[in-house]
Amino acid sequence: MSRRVLVVDDDDDIREVARTSLELVAGWDVQVASNGADAVDLCRARPPDAVLLDVMMPAMDGPTTFARLQANPRTRDVPVVLLTAKVQPAERRRWDDLGVAGVIAKPFDPLGLPGQVADLLGWSR
Repeated sequence: MSRRVLVVDDDDDIREVARTSLELVAGWDVQVASNGADAVDLCRARPPDAVLLDVMMPAMDGPTTFARLQANPRTRDVPVVLLTAKVQPAERRRWDDLGVAGVIAKPFDPLGLPGQVADLLGWSR
């Protein structure tokens, strides 16, 4: 079963590495967005199976984007996995308290990324 995943990151290189990894290694259909506002619009238009969301972005950061997705009935059930360089225990507890599906540390292993996402979301590989 092919999954549809939205990768949201303001860094062009990270978006491209994640997109390539998820498409080539896992065979998933991947959309990308460079900011939170575009991510919310894309999710509302056609909710993906999951969102990989950068925490620190200008204008609309990851937590704000996540809150907007949670506030909309059309997107509230879309699981969100955060991508962040801040994985200290206090930060991880903060993300867990928000209700995200999981956290993946940046930099991530491109070959291992699909497996990490699948494990966090309970998707069979």
